Amino acid sequence: MTAHGTFGWNELMTSDLEASKAFYAKVAGWTYQDMPMDEGSYTLAFVEGNPVPVAGLMYWAEDQPGSNDWFAYINVDDIDASVSAVTGAGGSVMREPFEIEGTGWIAVVMDSAKTAIGLLEPKPMA
Repeated sequence: MTAHGTFGWNELMTSDLEASKAFYAKVAGWTYQDMPMDEGSYTLAFVEGNPVPVAGLMYWAEDQPGSNDWFAYINVDDIDASVSAVTGAGGSVMREPFEIEGTGWIAVVMDSAKTAIGLLEPKPMA
């Protein structure tokens, strides 16, 4: 179960996916499963004994904003209500809500200090 306002997902956008995977395998003991996407693949990271992935990793060109950085998502109960609250709180919407099949609804916003953050309304677990 996810709680509104808690961090629900983290993903690494890296210009060297294989080096990142090797680093976190050694440091955190992560194993990986690649998931095909329209362009390339998305890598899910797992901790031994936990069937639920702990993070995602994806190739992101070094010349693109956000490359070689972790990006976090905050769980929300209602993506539309949370996105509506962003501008009233002094932020802006960078990417309107969109659905990730099997995951839930995601939006990317900028807070009032100009920091990008993701919002995630997780799909209920079956």
